[in-house]
Amino acid sequence: MTQDLAPTVRPSADARAHTDGWWRSAVIYQVYVRSFADSDGDGIGDLRGIRERLPYLAGLGVDALWLTPFYASPQADGGYDVADYRAVDPLFGQLSDADDLVREAHRLGLRVIVDIVPNHTSDQHAWFRAALADRPGGTARERYHFRPGKGERGQLPPNDWESVFGGPAWTRTTGPDGESGEWYLHLFAPEQPDLNWDNAEVRAEFDSVLRFWLDLGVDGFRIDVAHGMVKAAGLPDIGLSEQAKLIGAQVLPFFDQDGVHEIHRAWRQLLDSYDGQRIGVAEAWAPTSERLALYVRPDELHQAFNFQFLTCDWGAAPMRQVIDESLAATRSVGAPTTWVLSNHDVVRHATRYGAGDEELGLRRARAAALLMLALPGSAYVYQGEELGLPEVVDLPDEVRQDPAFFRGDGQDGTRDGCRVPLPWSGEAAPYGFGPGGSWLPQPGRWRELSVEAQSGDPRSTLELYRSALALRGELPGLGDGEMVWLDDAPEGVLAFSRPGFVCTLNTLGAEVALPVPGRPVLSSAALEFAGGTVRIPSDTCVWWAV
Repeated sequence: MTQDLAPTVRPSADARAHTDGWWRSAVIYQVYVRSFADSDGDGIGDLRGIRERLPYLAGLGVDALWLTPFYASPQADGGYDVADYRAVDPLFGQLSDADDLVREAHRLGLRVIVDIVPNHTSDQHAWFRAALADRPGGTARERYHFRPGKGERGQLPPNDWESVFGGPAWTRTTGPDGESGEWYLHLFAPEQPDLNWDNAEVRAEFDSVLRFWLDLGVDGFRIDVAHGMVKAAGLPDIGLSEQAKLIGAQVLPFFDQDGVHEIHRAWRQLLDSYDGQRIGVAEAWAPTSERLALYVRPDELHQAFNFQFLTCDWGAAPMRQVIDESLAATRSVGAPTTWVLSNHDVVRHATRYGAGDEELGLRRARAAALLMLALPGSAYVYQGEELGLPEVVDLPDEVRQDPAFFRGDGQDGTRDGCRVPLPWSGEAAPYGFGPGGSWLPQPGRWRELSVEAQSGDPRSTLELYRSALALRGELPGLGDGEMVWLDDAPEGVLAFSRPGFVCTLNTLGAEVALPVPGRPVLSSAALEFAGGTVRIPSDTCVWWAV
């Protein structure tokens, strides 16, 4: 007998409204603002567009949304170059739109997390303009990292640090008289000068910025480059090239320095001074799960992204190892583990898992989603993954906007491919994204992947996510808590139990036959039953009630 487990449940408001350590089990939906929904026809997503689509997110069953930067910015790096932390960029609306969005989200039972970018500002920030106008050693320059160059005429960078985007991490200034002057540090684009967190004025300013948005009602912050704010004393050379490949593999003099934890402890105290369980989420790259756990000690931040899970290869053995290490590390400090498969900086997992085979990639992506949502802790969903969107790998060079693309010795420059605007409805681009076009072109095949096309289809990826999120809220064994591996599973199969629940994942290229462990409630592919045996297809995950 073949059984297709069509969705039969929908999320309830009560299931989503948990408030006791809400972040420990929360499913948080990442909104890449410029690509979610456009309300005014300029082809760029905006805050009003998000507010109009909030019922979709509430119906999907997530607990919160995380918004990428919408602050005033020249947009040299998608808004991660902030010129004014207390203003909304006109591309995305105005401050009243942010206020309306937060209020409407709260009315629908959704929390709102916003990005904060404390490692660097835009080169158009008032502070940096003042620094450029100041003299070497002047007070305005103390907010950043200005240094004289090496060499007889200061013509060489102060050290050998490289930008994450490629090339030197230093740019030399030019004075009003046209003479070359000091160099300034930028671990990302030259338009993103790094702040000096040894400066008391910098720390006081960000306390004020956090309070500004907390007073407006946001429920927390995703802290961009939370591992990067403190640099090693003396800014020592590294002595190696291709430094971007070392991020997350070893402690570097500009990343994962112990001094960042003092900052995060101070921010935790600030967050705790507000009602409503406001949270801090670290975007932190660390070489081990143990070092990552330091960011979520009881007096520091509430969550940290688990990039080891995101970068894990498909397969039972590597996935189990990462899951074990992640749970052990966070358990040691009493924090919840987070799970994430995609975000705005990486190739979408439907493409990563397929290695050129789109059908295989989607099968594995659907299975990985059920695995992620069954694991203990909190999960992040990147916009469009619930539609099974693949990476757009054939964007013309002339439409690309990722700064890494224009600096070929840095990151691979393919981040635009995961940022293509969402398809909502209709037969032609921009598929309901907005009344105009879209800032990046959408593939024609996306008409079959739109929200409208998938809604109500029990075999669609969207309905799989809706069912999984509803069940996650209904089944008491899911969310935060314990899990136990079932070691009688055959090689290539992951199986674990939680209270009243079993999850089985077949990572093999062929089906496997297993004893039926309980009542099947959801599967990423159709199952076949014969007596007390179930045949689980390749690359398939199944949820069982026991």
